[in-house]
Amino acid sequence: MDKELWQLNLARYDELVAQCVDFKRLGKTMPYTSTNGYMFSLLNKDAELGIRFSKDVQESYMQEFNTTYYRSYGAVMKGYILIPEALFSTPDRIVELLKESHAYVMSLEPK
Repeated sequence: MDKELWQLNLARYDELVAQCVDFKRLGKTMPYTSTNGYMFSLLNKDAELGIRFSKDVQESYMQEFNTTYYRSYGAVMKGYILIPEALFSTPDRIVELLKESHAYVMSLEPK
């Protein structure tokens, strides 16, 4: 793990989540967001951001962003896509994605 990249992306993630009034960043060693009993974004040990979407939206965004499913600790995270590093140059877009993901999990039956 690149510690500098980890610190940079953690700071970015915190700044992005701070712009969303409906939820907060949780987790000390594995930063994530959760609501309605569902985790919907997280930063893995490799400093990669994953965001959860419905199946249809996942496929659309994977094509749009030329990305793949998100992996954390070697496992594919069902429902999550990997947010490409290049997308961090458009933080407003990531905030939109976080809010969209939050709305998606709010539409699910609470756990």
